[in-house]
Amino acid sequence: MNTDTFILATGAALPGDPVDNDAMARRFGTNAQWVELFVGTRTRHFAVDLETGEQTHTLADLASAAAAQAMSRAGVEAADIDFLVLGTATPDMLMPATVNLVADRLGIDQVATYQLQSGCAGAVQALDIGARLLDEDRRTGLVIGGDVCAKHLVLDRDTSATPPGELINYVLFGDGAGAAVLSADDEGAPMRLTSVLNRFTGLGRDPAQVIHWWGETGQPEGARSVAEDYKAIEERVPGMAVEVLHELLDRAGWDSSSVSFLLPPQLSGRMTQRIVKELAVDGATEVSCVAETGNNGNALPFLQLDALAPRLGPGHRAVAVAIESSKWLKGGFTLEGR
Repeated sequence: MNTDTFILATGAALPGDPVDNDAMARRFGTNAQWVELFVGTRTRHFAVDLETGEQTHTLADLASAAAAQAMSRAGVEAADIDFLVLGTATPDMLMPATVNLVADRLGIDQVATYQLQSGCAGAVQALDIGARLLDEDRRTGLVIGGDVCAKHLVLDRDTSATPPGELINYVLFGDGAGAAVLSADDEGAPMRLTSVLNRFTGLGRDPAQVIHWWGETGQPEGARSVAEDYKAIEERVPGMAVEVLHELLDRAGWDSSSVSFLLPPQLSGRMTQRIVKELAVDGATEVSCVAETGNNGNALPFLQLDALAPRLGPGHRAVAVAIESSKWLKGGFTLEGR
């Protein structure tokens, strides 16, 4: 990556009002106390109306809103943007790519655009690609992460006999988007992106999360559109997070005691608590959002960045870790305040 990569500003967008566990219990027959105790997610935001099933926000809506906020905060206009990168697992459609719909809404034209198909690691991939794209000609870029998961949920189904492993998706996930303006110039930049780790590590391992997207042929009888191996996720993700943390610290030449802020993986409120304990970065302030936003995939690292931005002062150091269990991806990045 470019050794001089700065973040000028961040932005975030969440659809509608937060939906709490009591509302989920009334709508889907879940137990609100169980969700709080075992999942640890208190609220989430949906891009659909739970009563009517009507979609209220598209990914393009949310990504454009987050990007526009980041651009406004950075004081840049559409003509200043030299490239745009979007990470998502839930594009609005297969074609055209959602990233190009976002560019059109923002008034951005005649630049390179990229859409990365991935789970939450796509946000780190977007940062990685964005940092590498900065050069003498491309001085400013826009990177975005977002997902709209609720459109894949069947809201009018009878959930009374739904297995817990499938029902948990209704309370775990949420929708949203986040963005950051990257620059090769340091003027006015509150933080510097010092390194990005982005690595596939799933050779020979079965996927722990599979999401199908059927076309006009429809869903095959007996097939599940979403499947997770929660046991594998619980067993492997904390250890992988520790590995990422140590590699990022080694790359930066930092001791864990010098880290001011920790941005841990955001699988769920409860899993995040467990991972933070295993990371054991004593003295660092945790920056998490998943308990309030739900697991909105590629938005999460950017939402963490957005929460971090006003708190990261000169001399502060931050480490972010992201793990994707679909086919086992490690990701993370380090930042310094300016």
